[in-house]
Amino acid sequence: MIRDKSGKTSGKPAKGVIAVTPPSFRRERALIKRGVWPVAGCDEAGRGPLAGPVVAAAVVLDPRRIPKGIDDSKRLTAEQREELFEKICATCSFAVAFASPARIDRDNILRASLWALSRAVHALPETPKHVFVDGRDLIDTACDCEAVIGGDGIVMSVAAASIVAKVTRDRLMCALAQDCPGYGFESHKGYSVPEHLQALDRLGPSVHHRSFFAPVVAAREKHQPWTIKREVDLFTVKGRDETEISAAV
Repeated sequence: MIRDKSGKTSGKPAKGVIAVTPPSFRRERALIKRGVWPVAGCDEAGRGPLAGPVVAAAVVLDPRRIPKGIDDSKRLTAEQREELFEKICATCSFAVAFASPARIDRDNILRASLWALSRAVHALPETPKHVFVDGRDLIDTACDCEAVIGGDGIVMSVAAASIVAKVTRDRLMCALAQDCPGYGFESHKGYSVPEHLQALDRLGPSVHHRSFFAPVVAAREKHQPWTIKREVDLFTVKGRDETEISAAV
């Protein structure tokens, strides 16, 4: 298959166009032949942004009704994702989970993402027997778990999960834009584009920003310096207490 920059496909190669192999249902089908079912794919959206939650999705595709055109969400246009989102939700079992900015601040972005992925799998209507997860990290599940690097471009059910997670998060960020106007969440979805960085510098962080991402820390230092001082004071007290306990032991 040949995919051009617009996301359209054709059977004929063209000069300067990269051939991309779409995700397949091969791995899921191999498990089905061995009697392993349901098989889920899971993926998340929103690790990189400065604001908003991480959204994780888990999807179990119906082998008899797989929507055509499923691909890694990053290879699709917004319109294609929206159309496929509706088809996936209408034909498949799926669940979504969120890791809030507060959890991200507390646990760090990787742990919060893995927690949300695990929650999404646990929330499926029927517990899967096997789950594919995008990336190199396994998640906490009651079933067999297989991490696939680049899974959203290889495994069909993971690609479907990437679409569900992305569309869900994009819609949520548009809703948050109504709650916190001025930041442009509806356009950049919380990512660190110049428009967002300028809004942060002008307005300071909102309640939806991730406190310990560097650009947000810089904005807090400018607009909310007392929050930085309090964290330094707490760190100092904690460090002193630990030293005293060690000395006593």
